[in-house]
Amino acid sequence: MFDNYVFTEGTCKNVKEGNQIVGFELETLITYYRSIPCSMIEDIKVSVDNQEVPREVIRFSPDGEEYFTLDELETVTSYKWEYGEQGHVRVMQEDGLSAGDHEVSLTTIIRTAYIPVPFGGTKVRTVHI
Repeated sequence: MFDNYVFTEGTCKNVKEGNQIVGFELETLITYYRSIPCSMIEDIKVSVDNQEVPREVIRFSPDGEEYFTLDELETVTSYKWEYGEQGHVRVMQEDGLSAGDHEVSLTTIIRTAYIPVPFGGTKVRTVHI
């Protein structure tokens, strides 16, 4: 139902720290109609060209400033992912994505107070680096 909110078009880019590319990042909107604490993010999955990215290298930031591993997110109650605000999904991968076209898939899964099972969405886009 909220799949069109997952993986905002035109947001996939390599990330530099200093002169080195340390990974790539994409943005997503929450797949719900209200804000949630980051601890209610159940999972985030990324695949590139049909190869799933290991969970350990995925980071999430609700504001583009403070990034958390997926394991850390389980206890992050002081940060909220606000409705209408872009969440930032970063994949720590040396040299990021190579130049050219890639098929990138993003899945976000969240829990909410009123729905007894986690739910989410997936969006696949072809991106050009």
